[in-house]
Amino acid sequence: MKYALVTGGSRGLGKAICLEIAGTGVPVIINYQSNEQAALSVKAEIEAQGGQAELMPFDVSNADAVNEALNAWEEAHPDDYIAYLVNNAGIRRDNVMFMMPDEDWHAVIDTSLNGFFYVTRKLLPKMMQRKHGGRIVNMSSLSGLKGMQGQANYSAAKAALIGATKALALETAARSVTVNAVAPGFIETDMTRELPQDELKQLVPMKRFGKPEEVAALVKFLLSDAAAYITGEVISINGGLYT
Repeated sequence: MKYALVTGGSRGLGKAICLEIAGTGVPVIINYQSNEQAALSVKAEIEAQGGQAELMPFDVSNADAVNEALNAWEEAHPDDYIAYLVNNAGIRRDNVMFMMPDEDWHAVIDTSLNGFFYVTRKLLPKMMQRKHGGRIVNMSSLSGLKGMQGQANYSAAKAALIGATKALALETAARSVTVNAVAPGFIETDMTRELPQDELKQLVPMKRFGKPEEVAALVKFLLSDAAAYITGEVISINGGLYT
C-alpha cells in the first residue's frame, strides 16, 4: 500500500494537506515534533471522515531521529512504502540580520532545509525502486522567491529548498519520481496570525490572505497521477502578489 508522509502535519498548512490527501483514500502519516494533542486532533478528524491516519513524532532537523522513526515504520510495514512526501515542516524566527542570534539562523535552516534533506534522502531509495515511483512536494515560500525584510534566515532556507527541488528533480525523473515546490504567499495560519494582516492585504492584488485549503488543493494535484509529467517546478500561490 502507498502511504503519504506530511512533515509538520499537525497544524496550519500541514493539517490542511493531511486532510486533503486523506480525502483521496491514501493513508496519511502525520509527523509532528511536540504538539501531540494537535496531531491527535488531525488524526481524529481524518478518521471521522472515513480516512486512515497514523502519527509519527520526530524532529526533522535531527538525522538520527528521522532514521530511527522511518526505520521503525518500515519494519512495521514490510509490504508498504511511502510514495508521497510533503516536506512542510518549517519555523520562523524573524529579525533583522544584524540583530539575529546564531541559534535563530541555524534553527530555521535546520528545520526547513536540513529537515528536507534528512527525510527525503531516507525515503528516496524505496521510491526509486518501485515501478510507479513517487511524488515529493517541498513547501517553499514567497520569501524564498523575492526575499522578505527581517527574514534573511527564512528566505535563505526557502530559496535553497527551491534549488534543491530543481536539482533533485533531474536526479529522479528517470525513475518516475517527481519533485516540485509550492511557494505560498500570505496564508491564514498560526504562522501569520501575528502579522499586520489588514496592512498586508493591501499589498495583495486579491486583497485577502489565502486559505490553507487552497494550498492543500494544489499539493494534492501535484501528488496525483494527473501531475506525472510535472517536475522541477515552483508553483506560486499568492493572490497575484508576486508574479
